[in-house]
Amino acid sequence: MSIQFEFQATTSPLRWDEAGGIRISQSRVTLDSLLAAYHIGSTPEEIALQYDVLSLSEIYATIAYYLTHRQQIDNYLEQRRQNAQQYRQKLTQDNNLVNLRERLLARHQ
Repeated sequence: MSIQFEFQATTSPLRWDEAGGIRISQSRVTLDSLLAAYHIGSTPEEIALQYDVLSLSEIYATIAYYLTHRQQIDNYLEQRRQNAQQYRQKLTQDNNLVNLRERLLARHQ
């Protein structure tokens, strides 16, 4: 007796948010956050404990999508890093945050 069933492709749990970032399913968890945990060696089960709003199947599907589309996702992550660095630099310049710690310490003394 042979069991027959139909294979169905799973859909990606990823979605674009209003700010242009990638989130997982309907959660607020970013792809960046999940992959950061994955890259430091966390297992999908450990990631599920950290992000309990995600199902284990969503985590595995996200990692599978990343492994299948690694170059595109790595390019996306690099662009996000560059944008964040530029934003930090702009905030520092626009708000005179250069040497802020030293100025605050001098004022305290």
